[in-house]
Amino acid sequence: MDIKNIIIIGSGPAAWTAALYAARGELKPVVFTGVKSGGQRGGQLTTTFEVENFPGFPLGVTGPELIRLMEEQARKFNIEVYEEDVLEVDTTSYPYAVRGTSNNFFTKTVIIATGAYAKKMEIPGHTEFWGKGISACAVCDGALPFFRNQPLAVIGGGDSACEEASFLTKYASMVYMIVRKDHLRASKIMQERVKENPKIKIIFSHTIEKAMGGITLESILVKDVNSGETQKLAVRGLFYAIGHQPNSEIVKGKIELDATGYIKVKKGTTHTSLEGIFAAGDVSDKRYRQAITAAGMGCMSALDAEKWLSENSHKENILIEKS
Repeated sequence: MDIKNIIIIGSGPAAWTAALYAARGELKPVVFTGVKSGGQRGGQLTTTFEVENFPGFPLGVTGPELIRLMEEQARKFNIEVYEEDVLEVDTTSYPYAVRGTSNNFFTKTVIIATGAYAKKMEIPGHTEFWGKGISACAVCDGALPFFRNQPLAVIGGGDSACEEASFLTKYASMVYMIVRKDHLRASKIMQERVKENPKIKIIFSHTIEKAMGGITLESILVKDVNSGETQKLAVRGLFYAIGHQPNSEIVKGKIELDATGYIKVKKGTTHTSLEGIFAAGDVSDKRYRQAITAAGMGCMSALDAEKWLSENSHKENILIEKS
């Protein structure tokens, strides 16, 4: 029976970096690029118009191009790539079984690098202006020249929304915070920070009805949830800050997740609660969520898996048959 050393699930910075390191470690990794629930090939980076904060690109690079280059570099080494979804990771026996839409394998280790996706609002104009004024990552896109010295808006009332609004004030002429409730859900320190910032105007008890513009976003229509009255705000950017959803469904109930679905890893490592299974990137990182940190975790996961394989070489020929 052909048993793989390592299977990597994902196609973002964490996955391709893990594949690169595993391949150079002569582990002959297998990469499945898709996962059944949520996300898209290449991850969230493929929706980022321009990346200016990834080292090595002084002139910047588009998200899709950065992913393409990462994949191209990984493919130069000895890896197998399957352009299909993973439907199941079976952890009831060892080696583990990974079942794709067309291919199934047994493997000694698994790296889950399936990422997360930003929750979006399917308002009128969302599709038209996505990437042309609408974004779900202020840290990724807020510093772009397109948004500088322009009025911007953030939708949300939690810590993430407050953080993104505060970040955007470095570049925007002003920032509207659109909050559906009559209060912020954020921690006290974050509430104080946005309330004391003269460049932030909080609009409570409102929601966004529509995004409008020409080639790019020019304004949004907001509605008072109590009175139903609407008003038009001239903004060049709209940032969703209503949370992220990790793509962890394929391992739900099999390894330990936190209350919001992120894979738990042992501090300072990429080890999950189950031996031989590792997690890297946004599927386990709800704090940083950056391409560079995902790539770093991809490196860590490959090195962790390589060490685990070395220390558990006695398990190489064990196959527990399913009952």
